[in-house]
Amino acid sequence: MTRDRLVRWRLVLGGGDADGITRREPRPGSGSGRGEGDGDGPGSGPGEGPGDRPGEGPGEGPGEGPGDGPGELGPDDRRRDEALAALYDSPRRGGLGGSAPRVARWLGDVRTYFPTSVVQVLQTDAMDRLGLHQLLLEPEMMEAVQPDVHLVSTLVGLNAVIPPHSRETARAVVRTVTDRLEERLRQQTLQAVTGALDRAARTRRPRPADIDWGATVAANLKHWLPEHSTVVPERLVGHARRSRSLERHVVLCLDQSGSMAESVVYASVFGAVLASLRAVRTSVVAFDTEVVDLSELAEDPVDVLFGVQLGGGTDIDKALAYCQSLVRTPAETVLVLVSDLMEGGAGDAMVRRARDLVGAGITVVALLALSDSGAPAHDADHAEALAAVGVPSFACTPDLFPDLMAAAIEGRDLGAWAARHDLPASGPREA
Repeated sequence: MTRDRLVRWRLVLGGGDADGITRREPRPGSGSGRGEGDGDGPGSGPGEGPGDRPGEGPGEGPGEGPGDGPGELGPDDRRRDEALAALYDSPRRGGLGGSAPRVARWLGDVRTYFPTSVVQVLQTDAMDRLGLHQLLLEPEMMEAVQPDVHLVSTLVGLNAVIPPHSRETARAVVRTVTDRLEERLRQQTLQAVTGALDRAARTRRPRPADIDWGATVAANLKHWLPEHSTVVPERLVGHARRSRSLERHVVLCLDQSGSMAESVVYASVFGAVLASLRAVRTSVVAFDTEVVDLSELAEDPVDVLFGVQLGGGTDIDKALAYCQSLVRTPAETVLVLVSDLMEGGAGDAMVRRARDLVGAGITVVALLALSDSGAPAHDADHAEALAAVGVPSFACTPDLFPDLMAAAIEGRDLGAWAARHDLPASGPREA
């Protein structure tokens, strides 16, 4: 059997006797099967890790060669195998204790032997299966992990209990991820929003220097005079002179419930990008049963994230009422409610509030999630009720959010926009 096929079957079937390929005698004092009592990873009990005994190379046990035979894994593949065994063959939430150094070594192995995308999955599974959240409060642990959105969500959730000696390390980890996300999303967002502002500023009575000749010709093609080979422009299309005053107000209203953690991370990054635009006034509001205005921190997503407190109840009506108090010019305001709509307060009051906002001329949209994690669990009844009063509700990916903001600024139908992008949107329930 070729090495590649062996590795694939090993990863699918597991080690020990499961794959029917390699049968190793258990070490004295260890359990049978794969990864029990002989690994360095989370869930391993006290004792020696692989390669710790005299005369053994990495991943070699008594009576085992370096892995060159047709039915054996090589040293690197054996380390991969043992790293997986430490995670998936260990009892859930067992054997960790205070073994931060052991877990840090396991994280180092994972980062060495697996690509980044796999590392992120393994870290997430380790936190879920083995309860690593408490260990993440130690600086050396946070320095060992692969920074990603899921890790940031976890750290934000642990914000209230992170000890002072770990706080700067936690902020550095969060900064690494938010900087990466901003680099990925910033240019696309700026182009979409500034383009929408330009289009929204079009006028039919432009000054000569502000005429958009391409759009003017297109708008007057019916006035083509073939005998003169020319178009008679009866209607001019152009842009009004951009004023130095604010042109749009964007309110990001963020649900702090634990299920919205990843969405809050992305929303904080978009808030920072929008806050950098002079023509956009950006408000960032976070809520559970209380409302916190984080607008003064909007330019720094790390400050926003450490200003939220994930978990607790939900009072969407109260949050919308506060957002309503921030509005100066309803027709130029876009309110983005990022929430799964699991309202802990009065659902009817929330819907009435949303109806009043729409009636006042505010563009309102409810994002059930702002993440790459797929369709979220949400309150479908509330989503349908909001749709009935003119508030479309759907989940949106970060890559589509800039175009969504452009559509909202231009006053386009956001329900139709969602349909064009294959985003299932809630609609009013048929009678």
